[in-house]
Amino acid sequence: MAEPPRQLPLELPHEAALTRDDYLVGVSNKAAFELLSRWPDWPSPVVVLAGPVGSGKTHLVRAFQDESGASVISARELAADVVEDLLVAPAAVIEDTHLGVNDTALFHLLNASRQAGKKVLITSRTWPASWKITLPDLMSRLRAATPVEILEPDDDLLRRVLVKLFADRQISVDIGVVDYLVVRMERSLEVAMQAVQAIDREALAGRVKITKPLVGRVLENVHKGQ
Repeated sequence: MAEPPRQLPLELPHEAALTRDDYLVGVSNKAAFELLSRWPDWPSPVVVLAGPVGSGKTHLVRAFQDESGASVISARELAADVVEDLLVAPAAVIEDTHLGVNDTALFHLLNASRQAGKKVLITSRTWPASWKITLPDLMSRLRAATPVEILEPDDDLLRRVLVKLFADRQISVDIGVVDYLVVRMERSLEVAMQAVQAIDREALAGRVKITKPLVGRVLENVHKGQ
């Protein structure tokens, strides 16, 4: 029997749910989630959140922003002239500090936030010791920050995330297909999002059901694109 003709799937707009209520908690991210949920009752004015790419830092930041109303800025965009604006919000988040940060601006932010009684969350793939900080006083402040880490997702969390990602696209998938995907994919929430998007497109293009063979083919292509 001839295969059904493929069609070009339309990219219908949809957004992944990134609120606090949508955040899935597992062993790998429980400590970070619970600490941020205690805001503003943190052990210190500054929290440094570290985790590998694809571990879910961005979603956790969005969940924290949803809960606290925090201002969010990338480390590379942080400058002294934006500190005052950042501290209008109840808290401030500086993202991706491993990519580089203006030492003077960050030191100014930490000083100003302390004076204002505000909290600062700093995210990174690495710990401050690797950030090439040149200001000794800033390094001292960062050493006094509360560190918390997100690890790579375990099987249970990855399984629940995949189910949620398919549900965000209004796709019902057999749990056997999800399990098949879990044991074959990289331990990364970023890869999970890429895989679900690619699987959805492939199924729509071929007008076929999502099966293990289809998932296997798509996953191979997703890994090749990493």
